[in-house]
Parts: sequence; structure tokens; C-alpha cells
Amino acid sequence: MSLQALLSLFQARRFAEMETEAHQLLAQQPANGMVWKGLGMALQMQGKDALEALSEASLLLPGDPEVATALGALLSDRGQHEEALAAHRRAIASQPGNPEAHCNLGLALSRLGDFKAAQQSLLQALHLRPRFPEALLNLANVLAGLRRDEDAAQRLREALLLRPAWPLATQRLLEALQRIGGVAALSEALQLQPDNADLIGDLGNALFADGRPEESLARLRKAVALAPQQPRHPANLARALRALGRIDEAEACCRQALALDPLDFALLSDVLLLACYQGRPLLPLARDFSARLLSAQPVPAAPRPGGGLRVGLVSGDLREHPVGFFAESVLAALAARGVALFVYANSAAHDALSARIQAHCQAWREILAMPDAEAAALIQSDELDVLIDLAGHTAHNRLPLFARRPASVQLSWLGWCGTTGLDAMDFYIGDPWITPPGAQAEFSERLLPLPETFLCFTPPAFALAPGPLPALAQGTLTFGCLNKLAKLGEPVIALWSRLLQALPTARLLLKNEQLGIASLQAQMRERFAAYDISPGRLVLEGASPRTDYLAAYQRVDIALDPFPYPGGTTSVEGLWMGVPVLTLAGASALSRQGESLMRNLGLDDWVAHDAEDWLERALAQAADLPALAALRASLRERLLASPLCNAPLFAAHLEAALRFAIQARA
Repeated sequence: MSLQALLSLFQARRFAEMETEAHQLLAQQPANGMVWKGLGMALQMQGKDALEALSEASLLLPGDPEVATALGALLSDRGQHEEALAAHRRAIASQPGNPEAHCNLGLALSRLGDFKAAQQSLLQALHLRPRFPEALLNLANVLAGLRRDEDAAQRLREALLLRPAWPLATQRLLEALQRIGGVAALSEALQLQPDNADLIGDLGNALFADGRPEESLARLRKAVALAPQQPRHPANLARALRALGRIDEAEACCRQALALDPLDFALLSDVLLLACYQGRPLLPLARDFSARLLSAQPVPAAPRPGGGLRVGLVSGDLREHPVGFFAESVLAALAARGVALFVYANSAAHDALSARIQAHCQAWREILAMPDAEAAALIQSDELDVLIDLAGHTAHNRLPLFARRPASVQLSWLGWCGTTGLDAMDFYIGDPWITPPGAQAEFSERLLPLPETFLCFTPPAFALAPGPLPALAQGTLTFGCLNKLAKLGEPVIALWSRLLQALPTARLLLKNEQLGIASLQAQMRERFAAYDISPGRLVLEGASPRTDYLAAYQRVDIALDPFPYPGGTTSVEGLWMGVPVLTLAGASALSRQGESLMRNLGLDDWVAHDAEDWLERALAQAADLPALAALRASLRERLLASPLCNAPLFAAHLEAALRFAIQARA
């Protein structure tokens, strides 16, 4: 048997015989590198372990590029990437113009995470052979690793032009298009898999973000129909419907998703949030949420002996967000009082406001990617006196983490005006208005009311004057509401229409993100038209940057607070711009939020207790333009001098409440 015979067996694809003959030759010629090479090739073609044979061949034939390439590929598949690199570099040294060698080197570099070097090797392979589908696929993977998904998708399109029926490249393209997430990208992905429910659902979400709600809802409903056992699709549909103010439909979709995944705590929180818009009692729903957490094992925690106050805050909203606007000055004042602050941030979003808050903290820890058990252990290691929840049942909450009790004293404050329902949440921080005597029946937590207000606003840093009363120049009154569409339920539209009917020349300005969409503007005009309010009396506007958003109040004489879910940040910002808020207090802590704001300003006559009282007060305030003008001129100063903006005083009250809670739990 000779080397020529081995080659003939290889060409005839008789690999088992080739292996046998190679072993016989090696018994006679153990130092023949070509025979070792032949044995390695025979073993590889049979799916057998060829490492020893190719290693021997590489030692005996150090300049053979085929051996180096085969050995490098085998080492790379075994995870021995450093050894693979050396083999591929030997192959390139022997044949610098070999595109396969550069491609293999790029693949090995990418597996080591060196994406920049891998990119250069793969580009060299494509320079040597432009029509090289494997190099295009590997380059696309590298670009995805560099988070350049648009470029990755383009390379995958080129690979599929060269090899149209390539499942791996098709799958990688689908993945890249999903990561891109745009309408065009997802539409392209659907051309590859027209009945993929996940793609259809993702397209529905992208269409909603693109301001195309009708198309979005159609796709989201189709995703539900195609994959009725996947909870993510009715959950996505529920969130879109909620944003559009279709609260009852949203709840039905939430319930559908929960039937498929009863332990989706984000969905359970969504049900409580929907109840806020409906004016339904929260405690039964919150207790149900808590009951599903019983399987979570609590982390034992004990009070920390002595030392200064160490306070932890769990939030995903310490940024350009209502929670951030209310928390910033308070946290700065607490830090000035010597309180050590530990933030556990449950969001990847971080902006200038986050940076300002972080400057006052002893520690800022990112917990978004941490499981509850790991985050609880981290919090416990910080030896806190108090852990405060700033989210309640809103987005980015970590209530299941609180159920593990990583701190001996746990409170809820600021981000949620109602009960959490958790047995492990010890106190809820309120005030005399949102948590008056008798409100304990609404809460599972023990109420801890601050003496004046549960909110303390951080005024905007930029200069923007309230301006004169618009009605004096225009000769007609303009009411306004800048709250989100979901708060404008049918009872709100009906009552506000009665006000507009009583004042035939008055106008109503509504401004929120959803009303930037023409179809939703048309629907809003139709809703008022049902109460004989002509479209010309409505000014409907979409979202805008914060400065422009606040400037919209320069065109508003009186702000109307929605119910049963009143404004918080929106109302205080209106007050800062000199616009008084007419609020309708209800029977829940949340529905009394507007009352708390106005009582703290001494504006008791702007608080109504039922619809008829509200209408009577609205007409009385609208009839006295000189009084409105005088109030507008003084309202910002009144706000800044009130407890609503006195951060040092608020911090003192809050620290006293925290120390009381610690003593009560000791």
C-alpha cells in the first residue's frame, strides 16, 4: 500500500478502508507525516477523534496548510481556542492568500470574544474570495457581537443570495431583524417566516411605538390567535390597549395571559394598575398578588445595632421620570442630614438626573439582571436599617424581592399611591389627606402618615415664566389636562362635557403622547361629539420635550384633574406654571392625591367631593377672571414656599418617620 493508494481510497470515499491502510503504513513508516495526515482525514470523515493523528501530522509537516487548517478547526470545536489560533496562523503563514485560513482564524478569534480582530480576518477572507458564504455568516456573527445588527443583517442577506436555502443563515437573519426591532426589519423577517407568532407580536409592538395603533392591534390580535398558549401575546395586547385607554379590554387580555402563566408578577401588577383607572378597590387584588408569593423563601434579616441611618431604595425610575422629579431634592436633603443612601436600580436607563442622585448615594447597585435571591443577598450584605420600595405595582417594580425580606424594616413610598398587599411590607408612607383616619382599611401595611405631604417636588432648573392669564388676552377660557389618555375614561369625558356645555365659548386643551396620532385625535373628537361638543372647541396635541410640554400651560387658565386616577407630577408642574388644578377627591388613597396637593397649598376651594360639587366649583372659578389672574401671578411662589417644595423640612419628617418605623419593628 502506498500514499497514492490512500489518495485513491479518499477519492472513492472509502474512509474505513483508508483508516485501516493508514494504520498498516504507519507500522512501517511511523514518522511519515503524509500518512498521519491521511489517517486524520479518514478519521474526520467518519466522525471519529482525529486529534492525535492531526497533531502528529502537524509536528511532522509544520508547513502544510491543510493539516494546520484541519487541526485548528478541530481544536476550535473542542473549545481549545488558543491552540486553534496558533494552528490557523501557521496555515496563513504557509498560504497567505488562502481565504479559508483567514476565515477559520476569524472564527477562532470570535469564539475568544476578540470581535475586532475577528472582523479584520474575515474581511481579509472576503477580500480574497468575495463570494464566500461561510465568511459572510461568520462576519455577521461578529457584527452581532459588536451590536451592529443592521450591518450583520446586510451580510446575512449577501450570504443568502449566494446560498438561498441555508437554514442557519436564515435563522441568524431572523434573530438580527428581531434585535433591530423596527417596523421595516420585522416586516422583512415575516417574509422569511410569515406565520411566526413571535415576529408578528414584535411587529405589533413596533407599530405601536411607531404611532400606528390600528395596525399594531391587528398584529397583536393575530399573534394571540396563532399562539393561544403563549402568555406574552395577550400581555402585549393588554399593554397596548391600556395605553389607548381601553381599560376593560386590557383587563380581559391580562386575565387571559394570567390563565396561562399565573405567576407572572408583572402581569399581576398590571391588573392592579388597571384597577386604578377603573376606581376599583386595590386590597383584594394586592392580597392575591401576595398570596402567589408564598413559595418565595424569605432571607432572614435582623435590625443592625447602632450607627447612622442606612436607607436602601429599590427603583427603576430614578431618572427623568415622575419618581425622579419627586425624589431628587429629598434624597439630597437626606444625604445632607447624614443618612447613608443605597440605591438598587432596577433599570438600565441612566441619565443626568440619575447622575445627580447617584452623587448623594453611598452606593448605587444595578440589580436589573439579578434574580431575586441574589439581589436579596446583596441588599442584606449592606446591613440596611430600612429598605424603601419606590414603585409599588408600577413598571420596573421588584415586589417579589421585598417578599424575601432582605431588610428588617420595609416601607412603600412615592411611586404607588396604594397598598402593595405584601405581608413583608411593614409600612406605607402617606399624609393626612391620602391616608386620613379610616384609610387603614385600604392597606395591608401599617400607615405612617407624614405631617403635611407625602410628596416633595424638585422644581425644574430652567427658567420658564407662567405668563399672564390666557383668558384676559383671548376673551375665552381655556381648560387643560396634560395627563395620559388612559386616565380619560368615559365618566371624565361626560363631566367635562357638561362644563363645556355650560360655558359655550370655553375650550379644552388635551395633550399627551397618544394624541399625537391622528386616528386617536379623531376618536377623542368623536367621544366629545357624543355630548354635543363640537371638534373646534378641542385643542389636541401630542407629546413634546419637557420645556415645550411645560410651556403648554401658558395657554391654560384652569387645569382639570382626571378621576378616579388624578395627576401627580402633571398637577404639580401645572401649579409651578401658575395653573390651579380643580380636583375631584374620591374614596381611595389614589383618588385623594389631588386633594393632598391643593390642601398643602391652602387652596381648599379647588377640591370637590362629587360631580355636582365639581361642576359648581368649576363654574364659580371660571366666572372670576381677576381672581384667576391674581392666583396665577402668585401660584409659583406659593408652591415654592409650601411643604410641597421644602425638601429640608420634608427630609426631616421622613427621617423621623423612618426612625419611628425602626423602633416599632425592634
